[in-house]
Amino acid sequence: MDQIVLRHVTKRFTTKTLGDIVAVDDFNLNVQEGECFSFLGPSGCGKSTTLRMIAGFEDLSEGEIELCGRPVSVKSKNLYVPPEDRGLGMVFQAFAVWPHMNVFENVAFPLRIQKMNRADIDKKVADALRHTNLTGLEKVYPSDLSGGQQQRIALARAIVTQPKVMLLDEPLSNLDPKLRESMRFEIKELQRKFNFTIIFVTHDQSEAMAISDRMMVCDMGRIMQIDTPENLYNKPVNRFVHSFLGESTFLNVVIKDGQVYAEGDMEHPLGLDIPDGAAEKMVVATRPNSIELTGGSDGYRTHVEKRIFLTDRTEYLVPVGGQMLKVQTPHRVSFAEGESCCVKLESPMWYPAEDEQAEKERLRRQLI
Repeated sequence: MDQIVLRHVTKRFTTKTLGDIVAVDDFNLNVQEGECFSFLGPSGCGKSTTLRMIAGFEDLSEGEIELCGRPVSVKSKNLYVPPEDRGLGMVFQAFAVWPHMNVFENVAFPLRIQKMNRADIDKKVADALRHTNLTGLEKVYPSDLSGGQQQRIALARAIVTQPKVMLLDEPLSNLDPKLRESMRFEIKELQRKFNFTIIFVTHDQSEAMAISDRMMVCDMGRIMQIDTPENLYNKPVNRFVHSFLGESTFLNVVIKDGQVYAEGDMEHPLGLDIPDGAAEKMVVATRPNSIELTGGSDGYRTHVEKRIFLTDRTEYLVPVGGQMLKVQTPHRVSFAEGESCCVKLESPMWYPAEDEQAEKERLRRQLI
């Protein structure tokens, strides 16, 4: 069953400094019951605006949104259901806990709004605190707790009403790396216990890949790709998705007389198979750890410009034509700076040449 449906959802803003902006451009997506679905992308891509429209904090410019089979925003009919009537649980980046209330009162607040009786409030708050490891801290105030504990208060307050859908907007970004990692598993465990659907907004690719069943990658207000984490990483549809998920190495190439050459070196071909429909100028993309670096003669002959020893790998920068290629190898593959070597690109992906205008627009949107 589809629990969240967006049909042709569009949001336009007018700003004093940047003029008209289409922040969300014709979004169509379906999120299934019990699914953890992440919105991923850089600042200004439209992910948080989309979440706010689902929550009801922003109205649509066009389109419609359904939650649990019920229309909650339909622009053509001027239908708008306010946030408090959408039955959602929400957790924000800044925790949004009330400093003048103790832990119990913070978690009980949405139940008091619903005018629930005291006995039911006590039971539901106790359950929520138990599931978020806050039992025993009922009378403590947020200022006396760590950031991780404050985030657990926000989670407890979100699950205490037993919502069918949870919206999480950068909920872990204010935590230190170790705590962020543990909180990911706690969120997934809460989802397993309560069987709610999650929309998780983040710019952190590793966070999204660790927690998601499916992900949507956005760029400049448009959906680039929706798929599983594995498929997004292994089969990115364009250069942006390739660069945003994991480390990437890009090489500008020129195709001439049936051969592929790196820009800056039209004498030594790269030995790559040319895909159908390739233009004269293209970009080949691969992961740095997928490039073969050898001391033999099979591949493009070059040398090691720079060697960087990292904890789990060695990283090399090698010139290919007029460009610098990043290569990562296990520690057992070792070259010294200045040493001759050969590089071989295994099954790279091919994309059109870089669009400089797109990068300018991407940077402009980050100022909104």
